[in-house]
Amino acid sequence: MIPQYLVDFDLRDIPTVKTDCIVIGSGIAGLFTAIKASEDRCVIMITKKSVMESNTRYAQGGIAAVIAEDDSPAYHRQDTLMAGAGLCSSTAVDALVNEGPEGVHELIRLGTLFDKEDGVLALTQEGAHSHRRILHANGDATGYEIVRALAEQVAEHENIEVWDDHYVIDLITEGGECVGALLQRPGGGRLFLQGDATILCSGGAGQLYRYTTNPEVATGDGVAIAYRAGAHIRDMEFIQFHPTALSYPGAPRFLISEAVRGEGAVLRNINGERFMERYHDLLELAPRDIVARAIVSEMEHTKSTFVYLDITHESPEMVKHRFPTIYETCMGYGLDITSDWIPVAPAAHYMMGGIKTDLNGESTIPRLFACGEVSSTGLHGANRLASNSLSEAIVFGQRIIDRIHELSPLDRDVLSVKSNEGRVDSPTQAIVERRLKLQKVMVRYAGLRRNEEMLLKGLDELKRQLPIFGSALSKREEYEFANMLTCCLLVTESALAREESR
Repeated sequence: MIPQYLVDFDLRDIPTVKTDCIVIGSGIAGLFTAIKASEDRCVIMITKKSVMESNTRYAQGGIAAVIAEDDSPAYHRQDTLMAGAGLCSSTAVDALVNEGPEGVHELIRLGTLFDKEDGVLALTQEGAHSHRRILHANGDATGYEIVRALAEQVAEHENIEVWDDHYVIDLITEGGECVGALLQRPGGGRLFLQGDATILCSGGAGQLYRYTTNPEVATGDGVAIAYRAGAHIRDMEFIQFHPTALSYPGAPRFLISEAVRGEGAVLRNINGERFMERYHDLLELAPRDIVARAIVSEMEHTKSTFVYLDITHESPEMVKHRFPTIYETCMGYGLDITSDWIPVAPAAHYMMGGIKTDLNGESTIPRLFACGEVSSTGLHGANRLASNSLSEAIVFGQRIIDRIHELSPLDRDVLSVKSNEGRVDSPTQAIVERRLKLQKVMVRYAGLRRNEEMLLKGLDELKRQLPIFGSALSKREEYEFANMLTCCLLVTESALAREESR
């Protein structure tokens, strides 16, 4: 049994701060919505680490939008629906493909410097896209450039207050509405932040798995706190594994962007054989789930823990110019991608499911919104089309702001909420051990390939950890573990409920 609140508290005993709009998270979704909301209201942005630490920062490939004359929203729509395996919301897709180009131009107005060729925005192609529609920055550092530009805007805005290193323990609800959040301060004290609207932009949950391209902060907090608050959660079984993460001794699972394949790189097994022709007509540019499963099949067939990505047929100048971050990172581990094949393997990358929202980004709890990877707008279906995620954050971020303009202010003090479960005992087993075991369970039983027997075994292992919710939690790592366990249970139970493969 997962309780509504992780800790015991009484709001009458906790300091209260009031604001118009609370933004939780600092990726592209959090930064953009904070900037737009601050045009006519006060915003407090919460980050559990810092503004620059988010999944967006590590996004290499780019942002998808119809810019080229030979492209159209209809083509983008068709590609998105194909990648989503029949489970996309057509209205959400229509919103993205039609409103995405304006969103990109808004990013440019806010200072984002996308790459250009001969004075025109440079476009590349990625897996399952029929046209070149991916804008990028500094070659392969698109996410970092977007975060840089938006973070500068946030820092200069008088209506935005950034609270770094604060942890959201739980959302507070009263009268069926979300009225704010219970926070833990850097020094350990607690605070109640009350707001007319709360926007969750807390990112994904890659850390549920042992091998992931996500940073340490991606622990599924947003989904877990929304679930405990009573919000509807959808499609958690759909975890996207990126096909090509660096798999090399001593190196992290560093993302090797899909754009590398978009620029002509090919996949080879450890025997040097190109193999994608055996799996899909689109070869290396097939949808990610197909490429990832093909790689796993080749690894099993050749009894290897990786395959190779080969872009050595391109000129060294082109590779260094187009992929400077990947080139320099690999060189740091003794791999020269202009002459060496890159050892890669799939790793957990993106969460398609999340907090169910309507087309205005509002959850099933009034005044609670979700934007970006933590949300489930219905756009991605079973499998996200490459580079649609950054576009989604902009399009639905703007829609959230339009909806917030219609909200009336909270007209009451919220001090009657309390949680009194009588928790007194601290967790007994070290959290770092529990976390590692959790990640191994997910890789083994709820990874790229699943069946009912494996999922049931995994669920049984996860349920043995449920007593954590009866403990008196007080540390960040304990809250994080509880959130990770919640998300693991949601993923596993959702996968058992959907008796098919998409």
